[in-house]
Amino acid sequence: MTTPLVVDPATQLTSPGRASAHRAPVGAPRPGTSRWLSKSAVNGVLILVAAYTLFPLIWLITAATKDAGNILGGDVFSFEGFNLGRNLSDLASYQDGIYFRWYGNSLLYAGIGAIGCSLVSVAAGYAFDKYQFRGKEKLFAVVLLGVLLPSTALSLPLYLLAVKTGTVNTYWAVLIPVLVNPFGVYLSRIFSAGYIPNEALEAARIDGAGELRAFWSIGLRMVMPGFVTVFLFQFTAIWNNFFLPLVMLSDKSLYPLSLGLFSWHSNAQSTPSFYPMVVTGSLLAVTPLIIAFITLQRYWKAGLTAGSVK
Repeated sequence: MTTPLVVDPATQLTSPGRASAHRAPVGAPRPGTSRWLSKSAVNGVLILVAAYTLFPLIWLITAATKDAGNILGGDVFSFEGFNLGRNLSDLASYQDGIYFRWYGNSLLYAGIGAIGCSLVSVAAGYAFDKYQFRGKEKLFAVVLLGVLLPSTALSLPLYLLAVKTGTVNTYWAVLIPVLVNPFGVYLSRIFSAGYIPNEALEAARIDGAGELRAFWSIGLRMVMPGFVTVFLFQFTAIWNNFFLPLVMLSDKSLYPLSLGLFSWHSNAQSTPSFYPMVVTGSLLAVTPLIIAFITLQRYWKAGLTAGSVK
């Protein structure tokens, strides 16, 4: 016969294990409250960052509608004294519209330079990833060392090379140096490893495709997010490039926007009437960058995500 187990009710009610299992610590925040506070903090930080980022653009838009007097001494953030049409007219007529000549030069430098640099970078990254050759990693290490060199340190050697080749004060003096980007080669190798399977290249070779055909028809298409990422980085860098054109160019008709607007800003120190043209020209100058990022953001986001994962 089995004797039943008798449990003391007082012990059962005051069991510390059970009490702690069902009772929250005194003063601890509720999970829902903690989650709400964390979301509010994140949203607050994002709002501050967005305001900090958009403030210069808002100032630029409103300042472009002012004349010189209102820019220097008035309330820039009001739309009183709307003068945008006059500013655009002065911008288009000054020195026979040299501003739009500079605009075309910047599009030429940034467009051709970014496309050429992206092709060179993707091809080099593809070769470093898919081919085995002697000294490959050492050569790639040399390429990575180029990332550490500031562009200003290379300006004097590039100028001396341009003097030797007779390309100073020509379009080639700005276009040729921007065709190579060590960081673009590094990114392209990462994208090639993540986007181009070796099996697809082997299948193309079995079907009779040569190495160039396999790269152009298969490799380049598969690594298109990486191509767009390198393109956007290089397009922005060339569009904002200032020091290289300053060293290479003395003919104003070859200036990009960055150098041309700088020369106007220097004149504005003594002639304030240049300020409306500088501000309005700066507003028009950021338009291609905004269009490029909005148009290609789908590929750019995919490329950055893949690069960060790899």
